[in-house]
Amino acid sequence: MSNTPWLSRYGDLPADISVPDATMYELVAATARRVPDHPALIYFGRRISYRALLADIDRCAAAFRAHGIGPGDSVTLSMPNVPNAIVLFYALNRIGARAVMTHPLSSPTELQHYLNQSGSRWAVTVDMFYARFRDILEETSVERLLITRFSDYLSGPKRMGFKVTKGRRIAPVPTTDRRVLTWRKFLEAQAPERTYVRAGDPHDTGVVLFSGGTSAMPKGIELSSAGFNALAVSMRSITGIAPGDSVLAILPVFHGFGLGLCIHTPLTVGACSILVPEFSTKVYIDNLVRHSPSFIAGVPTLFQALLAEPRFAKVSFARLLGAYSGGDSLTPDLKARFDKAIAAQGSPVELMEGYGLTECVTACTVSPPRQYREGSIGIPIPGMRVKVATGEGFELPYGTEGEICVTGPTLMNGYLNDPEATADTLRRHDDGRTWLHTGDIGTMDADGYLFFKGRRKRIIKVSGVSVYPAQVEQVLEAHPGVQRACVVGTPDEYQMSAVKAFVVPAAGAAGDDALRAELLAHARKHLMKWAVPRSIEFRDALPTTLVGKIAYTQLEQEELARPEASRG
Repeated sequence: MSNTPWLSRYGDLPADISVPDATMYELVAATARRVPDHPALIYFGRRISYRALLADIDRCAAAFRAHGIGPGDSVTLSMPNVPNAIVLFYALNRIGARAVMTHPLSSPTELQHYLNQSGSRWAVTVDMFYARFRDILEETSVERLLITRFSDYLSGPKRMGFKVTKGRRIAPVPTTDRRVLTWRKFLEAQAPERTYVRAGDPHDTGVVLFSGGTSAMPKGIELSSAGFNALAVSMRSITGIAPGDSVLAILPVFHGFGLGLCIHTPLTVGACSILVPEFSTKVYIDNLVRHSPSFIAGVPTLFQALLAEPRFAKVSFARLLGAYSGGDSLTPDLKARFDKAIAAQGSPVELMEGYGLTECVTACTVSPPRQYREGSIGIPIPGMRVKVATGEGFELPYGTEGEICVTGPTLMNGYLNDPEATADTLRRHDDGRTWLHTGDIGTMDADGYLFFKGRRKRIIKVSGVSVYPAQVEQVLEAHPGVQRACVVGTPDEYQMSAVKAFVVPAAGAAGDDALRAELLAHARKHLMKWAVPRSIEFRDALPTTLVGKIAYTQLEQEELARPEASRG
């Protein structure tokens, strides 16, 4: 049995890759020197050249140094896809600090956890989200809160237009809050110019993303410049992305898929990222029409939404070079419908499915062009190795179900402050390699195609966003009206999955609409919107296993057995 059967499908692709000895900042700076006048970012029509982007990154790095932020410090960026987020990310990398990327719609409870877990000295957000930080900062390690605005990088007329429309609805940030620093004031502080000196090893942790695990709160995942650079090298070989190409970056910068594939990869070759800070099908289609991007990427929910929009059928895809889906399982039907649509609109490409985890930055398998196999999540990308194994790491025969294990240069350094979970997930096998045990179940066929069968970890994917049932259950059970709660995913045509909660009311509490409304309001206060239950069903008791644990799989099976119209 060959352990790399997929190589026969590679064609001209390299079996392995050479990862440059560089930080992420150094790769992007090298690009800026090669193509200084090429557009690096497009933001609401404004083109930001590589020369201007690098100058802003260097200026931001100098400001951080002037404020005392340096190697090993952590700074949380809780931001949408705005230019400031890109500038801050690479500036922190330049000075050897850690960029802790979090969802700006995280609840205050989640943000407090992220800030304290990472020991962040500073946090950065957009003025719209100031209130999420206001009441928790005293309970964290954060010394300063840097406030940016959506309009910081807008051109003059658009800045004024934003101010009198959406900007009017954003509550002003109090100038009396001593912890707050505005973007403009921040940049005014400049450390003395000096010759660039690398501040951190490319293999050190440079990025922390929160995801994964089955505990009440997501784990911090420590990733390196070397890991992001390895992904960029591999994806460049697969996509053929080149200077002058463009990527429509709707996927968020706080997610490995968006940060690694839609931002860092194009910025290492001289391509352009078209930043979209908030999703709507109208805005997305507007950008497709205006910019005719070379590459698009998204979660299945995005492609489902586009097909349902009549305007989408009028978009020309004559310049499209690649389309990629990840974050959740892509059904064969959705793929077939999307492929048919873009073929009718001028593109010869097909929607390619990928599979990956934040623990290896993002994608580790992708369907090879023109060699799609129904139900498969593709073959390993260059530089990566994948096997289906026993829990002890012994490779299983083709077609046999087992745990998907991954190894290669993109693996995480570990889980933040959790050596036990790190040791359980990253294991050295008999071949001498360190393998990532994904917790996902799958099979591999004789040609190296991987097939996803299910998750060993309890994770629900809602519109491509990972929701952790244990976290939702903990929040619900903190309410005085709840004795026990169990959360499962139910099929949803648009989101792929929706969150449903089964709740046993506390003694003396009535399982009625009033309690349901209280619980939903409680959940919205403590959870991001994707984790808030779509529905709540009250029960007198929950099924249990022989050892007394809640039998959540039984509830999942009950939901699947229900007629679609009666599902919660």
